[in-house]
Amino acid sequence: MEKLDQPLISIFQTNVSKPEMHQALRDIALLSGVLNDLNSQSFLQTPIEILRFLRIIQLINEEALGLDEPIENADTLYYRYRNRFDDLEPPSKKKVEQIVNVLVKYNWISKQTRQLKMRDVGKRMMDTLIRLANDSLAYYMHDDIGRSLFQARRDAELSEAYDDHGISGGNKIASMIHNVENAIQLMKERELEMLADRNALPQLEIIHQLMQELEIKLSERFRQFHTLEDSLVLSNLMQSGTSALAEGTNLSMGMINKYLKFTMMKQTMLLSSINPEKVRMFITQMFDPPQESDIPNAHQIMSFMEQNEYEGESMDGLWIPVKFAAPLSGEAIGEAIQYLENYEPIVDLMQEDVQEIEYVNEEMDIDLLEDMMGDSQWLLTKSMIETEAIEEFMKEVEEAPIETVMIEATSTAWGDAINALTAVSALVGSKKLTLEKATDSKVQASFYKKKWDWMNRDDINQVVKHKKYFNINNRDIENMHERNDDELDG
Repeated sequence: MEKLDQPLISIFQTNVSKPEMHQALRDIALLSGVLNDLNSQSFLQTPIEILRFLRIIQLINEEALGLDEPIENADTLYYRYRNRFDDLEPPSKKKVEQIVNVLVKYNWISKQTRQLKMRDVGKRMMDTLIRLANDSLAYYMHDDIGRSLFQARRDAELSEAYDDHGISGGNKIASMIHNVENAIQLMKERELEMLADRNALPQLEIIHQLMQELEIKLSERFRQFHTLEDSLVLSNLMQSGTSALAEGTNLSMGMINKYLKFTMMKQTMLLSSINPEKVRMFITQMFDPPQESDIPNAHQIMSFMEQNEYEGESMDGLWIPVKFAAPLSGEAIGEAIQYLENYEPIVDLMQEDVQEIEYVNEEMDIDLLEDMMGDSQWLLTKSMIETEAIEEFMKEVEEAPIETVMIEATSTAWGDAINALTAVSALVGSKKLTLEKATDSKVQASFYKKKWDWMNRDDINQVVKHKKYFNINNRDIENMHERNDDELDG
């Protein structure tokens, strides 16, 4: 319960700027990339091709778990597929190689010298795909009513597996109740059809068993959230879920009771006399019997007659709706009436105002254009390289040796030195700084204790200057030359 007292881990409640959020969404992008590349190469166009791809990743998964021998390369994977699966048209060596290359491209597996090795992201994504395929197979093994109930049970199991361990399963309680309500609606629509089927009893028993299991699981789910402070938020779900399961259990129990009563009718002893009072009570009870009772209404009696338990009882035309699709529900009829009442035909097509595009000519000096282009390139460079520390330092000192700039602006660490040197290079390339050789040709000694050194000792004699400082010095030199010229002329 301590885990439940904490907020559930959910991508919808996590700050987007957190690094783990970026990594989680990057895994989804990798999954999308794998499926997109395989689909573009026509590997996932048909169900059998999808099955072959799942078989291939299953072989890789088994090897990673130590259940099979190591896979050296794509050829090993190809022959292992041929030996393991009974496929009349197995994928070719080239196709297996292409699939392996796609998985390597998106970091699902890595190619080593003598082995294909599964990576963490590949393990999780492969498990997800295989689990999704198995869940879908189990879902479609049921009929339409059983599918909704199966999905409701899976929602309860996923809630236990995720919500109970502090990870959001995605509103599974609400989804579970929604699936139960769908199953109840389908049972009501197909009730007469199932009662007319002589072999429907096993299906009815399965439905009732699923209803009972769901009732237990939903009660367990509500108990888990009973002590939470936000349990008031679940009060509506608790109420609707309890009523839906009670209705579903009563409905399935009533269908079984009616079915058993009619099927056992042949073994019931017949009386020679008729009791008018009992007949009157039976007819009265038929008009509005409880869902869980074994008393059928008139429609259900005629549906049972379709089983032809007594010869000649089933007659074409006696009960037509069972012969065709199930009758429309009240909700469907209400939606149709509302659509007809609010229908508004489109009389005139919408006309768009066509506006003429006006082009304006602007002339610009070539030097100004070059400056603007340079500024654009500088902003693009600055978005990829961190230069702020070097810029701030150079504003203060105007001129300094390159090693001083790198260490004073950042630190003596090797990684910071690489980043600082990259920033200096970007600033020099964008003409924000200049790099010149020192006037003293002697190799200067380093005054800093650091774990790195220059490969070429002459590089330490580079001097970094701010562009403004460089321009000012150039102007001073030019003014000195002009004054000297004037003095000579005078």
